[in-house]
Amino acid sequence: MSKPAKPRLRILLGAEIALGPGKADLLEAIARSGSISAAGRELGMSYRRAWNLVEVMNRSFRSPLVETLTGGAGGGGARVTEFGVDVLARYRAMETKAAMAVAAEMKALARLMVGANEA
Repeated sequence: MSKPAKPRLRILLGAEIALGPGKADLLEAIARSGSISAAGRELGMSYRRAWNLVEVMNRSFRSPLVETLTGGAGGGGARVTEFGVDVLARYRAMETKAAMAVAAEMKALARLMVGANEA
């Protein structure tokens, strides 16, 4: 079964991707699980990869998007900050607006692509 063609929004800060679809998915997974490692596993990435993505996001914004929690008897964890929740919501809104803005062009382009569903 072929996949639908769709645009993907990435926010660049210099040469780095400050926020994109994968990082947004990672933020949502951290919010659900309370853990960077669990979020990484859920998304099929290593802890190191997930941690590196969190570090890029945190240094790209004025305040951290993710805070790590110190360990104890039950271990540590992580949480998406209130600032991170706001950034994520704004990014998801931008994705929706961008997709709507280019919907007609995407439909036409999809007709020209190999294996893409026409929307």
